[in-house]
Amino acid sequence: MWRMARPRKPLLSRDRIVEAAGALVDAEGLEALSTRRLAAALGVSGPSLYNHFRTKDEILEAVADAVSARVDLSMFEDCRDWRRALRAWAHSYRDALSDHPNIVPVLARGPGRRPAGLRLADSVFGAMTEAGWPPAHATRIGALMRYFILGSAVASFAGGFVDDETAYDPADYPHLGQAHLLAERHREVDDGAFETGLAALLDGLALQFEALPPDPA
Repeated sequence: MWRMARPRKPLLSRDRIVEAAGALVDAEGLEALSTRRLAAALGVSGPSLYNHFRTKDEILEAVADAVSARVDLSMFEDCRDWRRALRAWAHSYRDALSDHPNIVPVLARGPGRRPAGLRLADSVFGAMTEAGWPPAHATRIGALMRYFILGSAVASFAGGFVDDETAYDPADYPHLGQAHLLAERHREVDDGAFETGLAALLDGLALQFEALPPDPA
């Protein structure tokens, strides 16, 4: 019986394109992504990409949404403790972004039409309103948490100092005598800063929640 020969390379698909584009962005940044580079990485011709995506921006949107899809939302399914849910979600969101920091500028534009991004926004808003937050407050909480989490993933503050104790002259910077040690300890500093900020946010929101007027219903 005659059989069709198997293709030597896997058939091109949206998933393969997104995976290859994400790897390129992770390795070299957003500027490195082009349809030419991407096609070469996949071993296909450039025009074949347009059978799946109309533009490079659509590919970037899909890469961003793939990262959003990694964020755990299960804590919002039965949100009896909104503070605990927000804390768990913030950690899951930051973990996903920390693995792919170069895509953060695309995510920072907002969810647009991205399905996973919209599910994320819907889950947070729904959980907050079900917990008793008025809709306007729930919207602001979702935005606030996104600003904080995305900002924490953009870059390392501690990692921005150089590992050279002569770089920070006490005559100019009297309080930065140990700043040259920060780069080596950037993970500890960054994680601690995130925990400090998250606790402050949640504590502040708890005070606002207690001060909400009674529900007239």
